Amino acid sequence: MRIGMPLSYSGGFKEAVAELADYERAGLDVVHVAEAYSYDAASQLGYIAAKTERLEIASGIFNIYSRTPSLIAMTAAGIDYISEGRFTLGLGASGPQVIEGFHGVPYTAPLGRTREVIDICREVWKREKPLEYDGKHYKLPLPADKGTGLGKPLKLINHPVRSDIPVEIAAIGPKNVELTAEIADGWQPIFFLPEKCDEVWGDSLRAGFAKRDPEIGKDFNINAQAFLAIGDDVEGFLEFGRPMAALYIGGMGAKGKNFYNDLCRRYGWEKEADEIQELYLAGKKKEAAEKVPFELIKNMSLIGPESWVKERLLAMKAAGVTTINVNPIAADHQAKLKLVEQIKTLAADV
Repeated sequence: MRIGMPLSYSGGFKEAVAELADYERAGLDVVHVAEAYSYDAASQLGYIAAKTERLEIASGIFNIYSRTPSLIAMTAAGIDYISEGRFTLGLGASGPQVIEGFHGVPYTAPLGRTREVIDICREVWKREKPLEYDGKHYKLPLPADKGTGLGKPLKLINHPVRSDIPVEIAAIGPKNVELTAEIADGWQPIFFLPEKCDEVWGDSLRAGFAKRDPEIGKDFNINAQAFLAIGDDVEGFLEFGRPMAALYIGGMGAKGKNFYNDLCRRYGWEKEADEIQELYLAGKKKEAAEKVPFELIKNMSLIGPESWVKERLLAMKAAGVTTINVNPIAADHQAKLKLVEQIKTLAADV
């Protein structure tokens, strides 16, 4: 089981990257860089590639709307080149508030567009012929009636380090998870509860795998996220997870169009999902956080005595998790390094 870490997009990025060499030595395997409506992830991933040697790097995620499919492919090939083959392309649909509000692009056909974006990326990386694509959502070159009529099929000038850069999809909805199992190399879910995985996503995963092209391969990386604190006196740290959970369940989307709220409901907490959203949208963020189910916070975290943390790792592994992205909670950098070393050792034993 690999150990990963997300880097915050809200500030202090250079300082965080300066510490990554220490995390590399402590055994960290991969670092994920998100992209919401802060600095772009591509420039930060390039910066990380220049400052590290072994560490794998991944977007977590690029959205599929704000770049053209070809630019996504070019960016992935470029980051893979400067990192010497250490990049994983994480993609996702984001949500209408960000896509339409910040980028001014219609939030339409997320499933169909995701499929076509990945198809185009893989064609670009192969360089077998000049790019031509006749999809429902993307047509390359652009048809004459949609532009000047001067579009020309082109082929990426550079030879990518890899023609099969791994692609992962951030997905939590049933159809999106099914698509992920069918076409992607990995899955980036959020609020992952291993005991609920089969109940909530099992049918989608099995349906997707049944349609999977053998050329993609059987390897499938499942990333889980977890706050991390190991010890007999750390249970209070579980409260660190409440504000983030409340933000997503309550505030990341409008009523009736919040995918994280939908997931909370599918986990069985319909009443709590309603309360969290009502409070959060009313500006009562503290009260909303207090309504986040304790069982959700506890069981998706790695917080507690070493024996408990090992139990959670075993549950994650049983659910198919291959990468744990941890957020260490500790007073200083050295204490965080120790946590990464501890979880690396524990993960090797499960």
